[in-house]
Amino acid sequence: MPERFTSRWDTLAFAVCIVLSLAARVAPDGVQTWVASGTRNTILAPLLEIQLQAERFRTSRARFAAVVAARDSAALGAMELGAVREENNRLRELLGLGARISTRYVTAEVLHQSSPVDGLTLLLAAGANDGVRPMAPVLSPAGLLGVVRTVDGDRSIAVIWRHPDFRASAMTLEATVFGIVGPAGAGGVEPVLELTGVPFGQRVPNGTWLFTAGFGGVYPRGVPLGQVTGVADEIEGLSRTYWVQPAVHPSAVSHAIILTGPALDLTDVFGQ
Repeated sequence: MPERFTSRWDTLAFAVCIVLSLAARVAPDGVQTWVASGTRNTILAPLLEIQLQAERFRTSRARFAAVVAARDSAALGAMELGAVREENNRLRELLGLGARISTRYVTAEVLHQSSPVDGLTLLLAAGANDGVRPMAPVLSPAGLLGVVRTVDGDRSIAVIWRHPDFRASAMTLEATVFGIVGPAGAGGVEPVLELTGVPFGQRVPNGTWLFTAGFGGVYPRGVPLGQVTGVADEIEGLSRTYWVQPAVHPSAVSHAIILTGPALDLTDVFGQ
């Protein structure tokens, strides 16, 4: 019985709705407008408010997404701009160094390589076709980077200061202290250099700059090697060994200069 009673009421409500819709259809325009306005302000008011809030929420989300996208684009652009400026500064420094060098040289891009000796050697985009020969010094605006070991037609491989085979005669700016600079630590893994062969009676203060001495005919005189940071070891009455912070960090170098002419005194070239 309850189900039949409910079904009758549904049928009656449906019939009433049809009658009202027909009446509204044939009613004058003024009456239709009055009924529609009253319906919107009473029965449909909650539904219209829900629709309005939903539309506002959708619009807010769209605006938020647009703001986030604009912010991310601006942040990315700022990062890229910083990288471009840094690269431009490096290239300007390299061009400035090249303009001060009076001997022959070529510029070379440092190419990325993934190999067991990565971090100990550099692959350079210049080779025999450009006049590069083995044992050619490799420079950056900050100082000595390494020396060319092998040469192909348009590529060459340079040993950097971290390589265990790297050695360079060194001196202070006033040429009062001399020694040999090489990589510190087992196999040159540690990212520092050490100055060996300094007589025990000579002291090198922290912060002293070391430069290539030009002995041996490989490296020109006056190229920065690094700064002394402390005493690493000493043999009483014989010699001292000093830690040296390198002037050049290979990971930050994107282009380098390879000397192809005779080695000269470059002390004034590096502004020392």
